[in-house]
Amino acid sequence: MGVVTMAWWGRPKCPVRPEEQAWIEESLDWLVSSFGSDVLMRPVVLPGASFFPPGYAGSEADVRAVFATVAGLVGVPVERVVLELEPDDAMDELIDGLPVEMRSRGAAAHWRRRDGVSVITVEMAKARQPVALVATIAHELGHERLLGEERRDPDRRDDEPMTDLFTVFFGFGVFSANAAFEYSRSTTGWRTSRLGYLTEAMFGYALARYAWLRGETEPDWAGLLDTNPRTYLKQGLRYLNAD
Repeated sequence: MGVVTMAWWGRPKCPVRPEEQAWIEESLDWLVSSFGSDVLMRPVVLPGASFFPPGYAGSEADVRAVFATVAGLVGVPVERVVLELEPDDAMDELIDGLPVEMRSRGAAAHWRRRDGVSVITVEMAKARQPVALVATIAHELGHERLLGEERRDPDRRDDEPMTDLFTVFFGFGVFSANAAFEYSRSTTGWRTSRLGYLTEAMFGYALARYAWLRGETEPDWAGLLDTNPRTYLKQGLRYLNAD
């Protein structure tokens, strides 16, 4: 009697569903073709003094300095975009009823075209969460590159997830993944907050695919990720490197 061997026994599993995997891979390929492999191979952007110099206190000047730094790294001349900073809960009242050409709105920030000019509005509440602030600004500047430069149709259903993926491709994945799901303590106990449109598993696999495209089998920046996205990243790399 012959011996039956299981060729796929123990093969690592992809951390996301097949349709999510296909979308992430196809979208990253599109970003490479649209922005070039030089962007793909840039150093990963990491939290540090370049964003949060000594004395960072979340002031308006601090937020504008962070904005200028992120804008430079994603290729948006800072003079091309008007940055508006609003008190914590003022954005709803500000935006409702404004005539705009295009808009894309998140929980803490908003990109829009107004009278032919790109405007990004950020709530100052995010200044108290520096990592989330960088992730938010990178996302909104992604809209400027994708929609403001007319690279993408603003009516596409995957506009917001693609803009999250833009942040990964431009090297801000550590910020975006760590800000995607946060625990914070309040006077009544622990609470969670969600930022972005990709799940932690999708961020983890996106980062794995990003690293794989860069030829990184054990990226040194993975240690800066929070537990969940780091776990999904490692699972995704095991899956990709098993082929």
